[in-house]
Order: sequence, then C-alpha cells, then structure tokens
Amino acid sequence: SNVSSDDAADIRARAESGELRLLLVAPERLVSAGFCSWLKRCRVGAFAIDEAHCISQWGHDFRPEYRRLADVRQALGNIPCQAYTATATPQVQKDIVEQLGLSNPAILIGSFDRPNLTYRIRPRTRASQQIADLLGERQGDAAIVYCLSRKDTEAIATSLSAADIPAKPYHAGLTPLQRERVQTAFSEERLNVVVATVAFGMGIDRGDVRLVIHANMPRTVEAYQQETGRAGRDGLPAECVLLHSGADAMRWKKLAQQSAYETGADEEVLSAQNRLIDDMQRLCTSARCRRRCILEYFGEPYPSDNCGACDICLGELRASPEATTIAHKILSCVARMQQPYGAATIADCLIGKPSPKLVERGYDQLSTFGILRDTPRQAVLSYIDQLVGLDLLERETGQYPVIHLTKGAVDTLRNRASVSLLEPRIAHDQTRSRRRASDGADYVPLSPDERSIFESLRALRRQLAEERGVAPYLIFGDTTLEQLARERPSTKDAMLNIKGVGATKLADLGDIFLEAIREAASERNLALDQRAKPSGGSGPESAAAAFAYFDRGDSIESVAAALGRAMSTTNEYFCNWITDRRPEDISAWVDAATYARVAAAFDAVGGDRLRPIFDHLSGEVPFNVLRIVGAHRRAMARSRG
Repeated sequence: SNVSSDDAADIRARAESGELRLLLVAPERLVSAGFCSWLKRCRVGAFAIDEAHCISQWGHDFRPEYRRLADVRQALGNIPCQAYTATATPQVQKDIVEQLGLSNPAILIGSFDRPNLTYRIRPRTRASQQIADLLGERQGDAAIVYCLSRKDTEAIATSLSAADIPAKPYHAGLTPLQRERVQTAFSEERLNVVVATVAFGMGIDRGDVRLVIHANMPRTVEAYQQETGRAGRDGLPAECVLLHSGADAMRWKKLAQQSAYETGADEEVLSAQNRLIDDMQRLCTSARCRRRCILEYFGEPYPSDNCGACDICLGELRASPEATTIAHKILSCVARMQQPYGAATIADCLIGKPSPKLVERGYDQLSTFGILRDTPRQAVLSYIDQLVGLDLLERETGQYPVIHLTKGAVDTLRNRASVSLLEPRIAHDQTRSRRRASDGADYVPLSPDERSIFESLRALRRQLAEERGVAPYLIFGDTTLEQLARERPSTKDAMLNIKGVGATKLADLGDIFLEAIREAASERNLALDQRAKPSGGSGPESAAAAFAYFDRGDSIESVAAALGRAMSTTNEYFCNWITDRRPEDISAWVDAATYARVAAAFDAVGGDRLRPIFDHLSGEVPFNVLRIVGAHRRAMARSRG
C-alpha cells in the first residue's frame, strides 16, 4: 500500500524478467482479481506464507483473505509450499495443513519456551502509577508498554513523561512519519520506552528490551506469547508484567462481537474467538506455573511444576489460608442477591460499601453485606475472578457481564468443599528471581560498578552507531557488552575470548573499546582481565558470578548453593571479593561482636598465621571466619594507605 504506481510497475517488470529472487506480497493483493494470473507468468519457484495462523478460523488472528491462499497455491502449480508461524496450537497446525491442501507435509516445531523471561500477572489498580513504578526499577532499560486503545497509549505516555520517564506513544492514529520517527528512535536507542498498541513490535530489531508491560490483558495466549517474545531477544534475562482486571475479558468479547457484526463473520468464528479470550482469562487467574500453562497451551509438555521464573513459582502469590471460607462467603453473597450483578457490585456488597444501588434494593440488610469488610476491594475482585476461573462462578458475555452461580458452586456450598485461592504475598523483589539466560543457565546481574561500565560501553556503542548510520546491535549486542564489563580485557587477544567478538570486529573496534574499558575500570579502581584461570573445578564465570552475588549482599551459604561450589571454594571467592572491593562493613557476613573478638586476637597474637589465632580463641571461632576477618583487616589497611 506504500508503493507508488510507478514503483509497482517497475517491480512487475523486474519480476517478469526473472531479475527478482524474492517478491513480498500482502494476501489482500495476492487474491485480488488478475494478480494471480499475472503471477503465473513470472515462473514462481516457491510459495511461502508467513503468519500462517491467520489461515485458521481457530487461530487468534483469522483473516478471510488467508483462507483463499489455497486457491493461489493451486493456481501456481506443483511448486514447493511452506507455511510459517510463531504461534500455532495443535488444532491450528492441523487446520493450516487441511486448508492449504498440503500432502504429507514436514511439520517442524521448535520450543515455545523462552527460559530467560520471567512472567508476572498482577491485579490492575492504578495502571499509570504501577507502570511508572515498574519502569523506575529499570531506569535506562528498553521497555515496551502495550495498551488496548490509542487513548490509553497517549495518556500513559504523557503521565510517564511527567514522572521524568521519557516515553512516546505509538498507534495507528499517528501519521506514518510520526510512527517512523518513534520506531527509529527506539531502534537506535535514543528512546527507551514506547507505549503502544499491539501493532508496535512487528519488525522491531532491538534485542535488549528488558521489560514488556501489558496495561490490559491481551486478547489471546497467542498474542501474549508474541508480544512478550519481544523481550530479551539477546538471550539475557527480561521481565514480562501483565496488569489484569476481570473486566478485560468482557471488553475483548464486546470488541469481538462488534468486529464480527462489521465483517459479517459467522457465529462459529465468533465462538472460536471467545474461547481464545477465555483461555487467556484462565491463564491470568490460574494458580499454576505460568510457563507451564503457556507451553501446554501450545501442545508442548513442561517437565517441572516449578519454573523458578514466574510469580507463582517465585512464591509472590500464596494460597490464602482462609480460601474456603472466603469462597463460601462470596458464593453465598451471589446466591442471596435477588438478581445477577457484575463483579464490582458484588464486591461492594461484600466489603459493605453502601452504594445507592445496594441500599435501594435492600442489599445492605443481607447477612453477607460487609462480610469481607476487612479485605481490600481489589483483593475481593481478584477472588471473584479466580472463582470464575475455577468454574464456580460464570460471567455472561455481552454488554452486561453479570455473574451467576454454576452447578459446581451449588455443590461446593452444599458440601462445604474446600477451595484454593491465591493472594499477593509480597511486592516482587528482583533479587528473589532465579533469573536465567536463554540457554537456561542461572544468570547473575552485573555489580553496580560493572553496570556502570556497561552503561559507558553502551553509550560508546550508540555514538559509533550514529556516526556509521547503523543499528546499535550491529556494533555489539548487549550480551557482548555485559561480558566486556565483567571481564574487562586489556589486550586484543583477551578480547577475542568475548562472545560476539571476531577477527573482523576486533580489527575494527578493538582499540576503541579496549581504551574505553581501561578508562572506565581505572575510574572505579577495578582490576582488568578478570577471566580467571579455572582452578579446582571452578572457573572464571563462577568467580565473576560470586562477586556479583556478594555485591548485592548474599550470604556465603546461598552463593555456594547457587553456584554449586564447595564452601571452601566460596569462602576463597569471598576473601578475594573483600580484597578487590574493600568494603567498609562486612557485618552482613560476620557480626560485629565476633569481628571485634577476632580483631583483638589478631592484635594480641600478632602476625597473620591463623592457627595461633584459632588456639588463642580456644577453637571457638571457625577458620573460615578468621580468614575473612584477616582479609578484611588487610584490605582496610591498604585503603588507609
């Protein structure tokens, strides 16, 4: 649609002459009158279909034009045909094969798992503030905030900018030039936060997106998989946070019904779309591992009940100890109200909020009025959503999403059956996550000093990219910059050990980056060449990982467990860390009283040999503690000059 008539004529001529090896055509143009007939004269050698899930009416983005691609394939004759999609359930895969008339096709399926992503789903309360808080935790990181409407993108982008978080909106209502400017600024790292409708992200080639936020529930699990998949494409850990409300599903169903009316879609298609919305709603309200739910949805088994990288598995939600009682109170309230109401009205009744509607109908006199008055309203709404997900309550579709009891609810009330509900336990803390890279290995964040060096290298990368007119990732990816910041090579030979540095890039960029690393390390009094020689089964990665853990205050025991190293080896790492970092205070590892006692023994005995100190203290203080205190005293002496 962006090609001029002259350009289109030129492209046709080049295709007819055989000059073009690849012709990209929108399905709407491909099935238009006369185009396929012309295409047959171009001696097409193969037919490839992208976004092939659009062929299936059971898919999340069914488009009738895709259904007609089978006719195009037949018209082109017996040539190779491929269909590609990143999000197809087993049912959709089967439908693609049938609709295209593929005979005994090779079906190749990669894993849907993205092990470096952490998934969190939270109740939406004050969306703008919640989003600002999330972005505040990751200042300087690239992030995409997905919204349902153009109006929301504008409002949230404005509120973020007012909170000193530079952000730009992106939606179909902007001019092509405006959209291109936002997209280019984001790709070139001149803009880190984009607030967008779902159209944003197609073709975005920025691998260092560390955070994807959904301000609303996506319409389908497929859409969620696609949009969260734009995070962490460089293989480093990234986070995906979905802000959810029970009203989201109803809003999507209303839009689906409106779309079906406008396009003339039949009831079967509308019913399929509503089922997909219900699947996404179940994911939001489920108490099971998010990753496992996603993978099983796409027909891929997950070998564990605990992925260690979602809010459920990280213990950020816990089973409510009063779940059965709470559930019975909510179900009883719905039963006692004389007619069905929406979740908001039911919640108001349960917390005892005397709204005019409730008072007028006398519901403020019910025994269940105010029966959950000590429970936050948002928590009550979450419980109602979970009961819908458990099929104990049913939410009607249509303009008024009122709630009914199900047969299961009646049985639950009658038999006093137990119910499991989740409640938030703590605000999430990034340090609690078992963050992983794309290869599944545990990932240790950069220390503050390493992070500072990383940011200086990233600024250098951005400067070089602007000078050369290329995307920053073509200079070096974030994975390479992180390893450079950790290991701080001082020579070209050492730099060749860094992943992503080959002979060509070394010759082109080696001197520039080595000088930047030397300067940044010198400013922070950090040693170069931290790629230590393997010793006793431990290696440079373990030493660097241990330093990063100690930088954030982790205990020696927890570091040993995380790295799978012996306590003796981890104690050695810790003493080396003290020597390198020279911390003023190590009371997090050795309490003040023990430290003072050991220091007095060192002063009384003299020298650095540990056996005399151990004997002087009657063997009451372990050798590892003596070694730590000794290392710290020496480090402090060097600091004092």
